[in-house]
Amino acid sequence: MTNQNDSALRLSSKALAEKTPLLEVTDLHAWYGAAHILHGVSLSVGPGEVVALMGRNGAGKSTTLKGIAGLLERRSGRIEFLGQRIDRQPPHAIARRGLGYVPEDRRIFTDLTVLENLEVGRQKPRHWPDGTPAPLWTPERLFTLFPNLGEMPDRPGGRMSGGEQQMLTVARTLMGQPLLVLLDEPSEGVAPVIVQQMARTIRALKAQGIGILLSEQNLPFAEAVADRACVLEQGRIVYSAGMAQLAGDAAARRQYLGV
Repeated sequence: MTNQNDSALRLSSKALAEKTPLLEVTDLHAWYGAAHILHGVSLSVGPGEVVALMGRNGAGKSTTLKGIAGLLERRSGRIEFLGQRIDRQPPHAIARRGLGYVPEDRRIFTDLTVLENLEVGRQKPRHWPDGTPAPLWTPERLFTLFPNLGEMPDRPGGRMSGGEQQMLTVARTLMGQPLLVLLDEPSEGVAPVIVQQMARTIRALKAQGIGILLSEQNLPFAEAVADRACVLEQGRIVYSAGMAQLAGDAAARRQYLGV
């Protein structure tokens, strides 16, 4: 990026610091068929904030992200992104507003190369509500953020390791120029070096004002990147506090996370 763009991003982050949340979720309910999975989930994510959605397997973390992204057939509640309701919109319309979603199962195109996967996700540049430019992601800039991908631009997705595919799905989402990212279990099943790189990536996004709602079970990883934690149990938020407070609350960790 140019120095001019870097300056704009710094100004943007400063201007956003006192504004309303990027994302507000109020009383979200969700169903899979007749099964009622989410029971009134409410949360918010501010500019440049990382909120960790934590809980045991089956608590409803991934369902919450899918519900926000519009990927569930049956849901209710109010979801606002940049001050506008999106809970009645289809997934493609939500994505075009600047809300990115990184699924747990990656879903890259295995027959396409790294560069081709990135091109699939490309959207036009965006601006923050105050008119300043949002971060502009290009393949070249993403290769700086993910050096491993820069070494294999022509490699098909099916010939990449799990960790490399994880990096690619994050990079593809960033090509959509999101202002907020829903990130589902980025540390699961990948090598420690990839986990460290994911942590650096999240901190880099945070520094530029991008909000992140992170579904995660890895407490040390969440502690390294998140500002706040919301703990889900049986589809309800049962604990909400600063990340440092949860990390220091041994009783809450044992009760809700089993650690």
